[in-house]
Amino acid sequence: MLYQLYEAQRSLMEPFADFAQAASKLYGQSTAFGQAPLAQRIAAGYDLLYRLGKDYEKPEFGIKTVKVDGHDVVIHESVELEKPFCKLRRFKRFTDQPETLKTLKSQPVVLVVAPLSGHYATLLRDTVRALLQGHKVYITDWTNARLVPLSEGKFRLDDYVNYVEEFIRYLQTEYGNCHVISVCQPTVPVLAAVSLMASRGEQIPLSMTMMGGPIDARKSPTAVNNLAMNKSFEWFENNVIYRVPDGFPGAGRRVYPGFLQHTGFVAMNPENHASSHYDYFKNLIKGDDASTEAHRKFYDEYNAVLDMDADYYLDTIRTVFQQFDLVNGTWQVTNPQGERELVRPQDIRGIGLLTIEGELDDISGSGQTRAAHDLCTGIVDSEQHHYEVKGAGHYGIFSGRRWRELVYPEVQAFIAQHDKPQKRAGPPVPVAEDMVRPVTARKATRSAEPATAAARKKAPATQTKRVARKSA
Repeated sequence: MLYQLYEAQRSLMEPFADFAQAASKLYGQSTAFGQAPLAQRIAAGYDLLYRLGKDYEKPEFGIKTVKVDGHDVVIHESVELEKPFCKLRRFKRFTDQPETLKTLKSQPVVLVVAPLSGHYATLLRDTVRALLQGHKVYITDWTNARLVPLSEGKFRLDDYVNYVEEFIRYLQTEYGNCHVISVCQPTVPVLAAVSLMASRGEQIPLSMTMMGGPIDARKSPTAVNNLAMNKSFEWFENNVIYRVPDGFPGAGRRVYPGFLQHTGFVAMNPENHASSHYDYFKNLIKGDDASTEAHRKFYDEYNAVLDMDADYYLDTIRTVFQQFDLVNGTWQVTNPQGERELVRPQDIRGIGLLTIEGELDDISGSGQTRAAHDLCTGIVDSEQHHYEVKGAGHYGIFSGRRWRELVYPEVQAFIAQHDKPQKRAGPPVPVAEDMVRPVTARKATRSAEPATAAARKKAPATQTKRVARKSA
């Protein structure tokens, strides 16, 4: 019922938000009303009211170009694999500079596993933009659960793990190898996916980079951890799970609604958000365009939230924050064939492991991500590295100045240290770096073959839409 009330309230607020936007423009400096006394204050007030009342849709990545070797390289987004709850999105790079093209073709392949914890994958825009300077980049773009019809079934934490495995196999088929970066929540399912692949004897990524995630949420628990640990499983099921109302493709699906998640985000630091909006109001009056635009960009991202499938959310609460199944060695993941497989990080060998934590992280506390080293005992010490970012909070380790100036150089060097020449495991398929300009993609279907005979025997059979690439 709460979801229905929220949607009714949002529908009622929409015309008022539109009115506030129109009134703000009416009192702008370029209009006759803008010359009236207090016009700037009136316009600023209406603009703030509009932004507080508007509906925030999924943002775009909006990465058009990046610099590589001093040259502008054009970026074109494409969907490589499409599954009910996620798209594997690629950022194709194009150039007509022969030397730059040669550089692009030799750079490492990176799968960025974005968090499914309230915000869209676009939260990692700054992460992707930096990585594109030296890597072929793919990212998991998770779908708002209210847009997924009930006919597609439920989505659980085990399905998340299976998705990651399939995406890794796909990149290995395309290039022969890949590296994986997980940010926040996905550090747990990514470690599980690589562990299961290693236990089966499958080819695993060349390196894993884990940033600010709750591998062991018992260490330095934060307010987020305490909420998950101190409330019972039944409390979450009874108080934060609702059904998607009519009017959406996923009507009837049980979800943890995005608007409830957003309320929780704001409740963690209400004074900071109030101060930020007041500063925005004052900057509008002063005409500080740079500051107001920075505020808009941040809150366009921060206020855009998605619904999570209830089963996935509840599985995460129980597995990661209450039973600590990964660190206790008791986590069993169900594969697409319905078989239960024990997650054994100690089976991972011949891979580089880099963990990154922020000194001031108030979401994943100190030591939570570093705990991955204690679990991955099969990786030799010389291939395990930890980096603590001084002065950085949770978002600072993957976005902003500290990410660009401190963290990214560490990640880039670590990946380069563990990279190997790319060799296609399947039939040759032209890649974006082979092309001078993008062409229209066409859809096709093809399953990614595991790298070994043992893997073929146990690898999941999945139904996936694949977008084929074509050379110019």
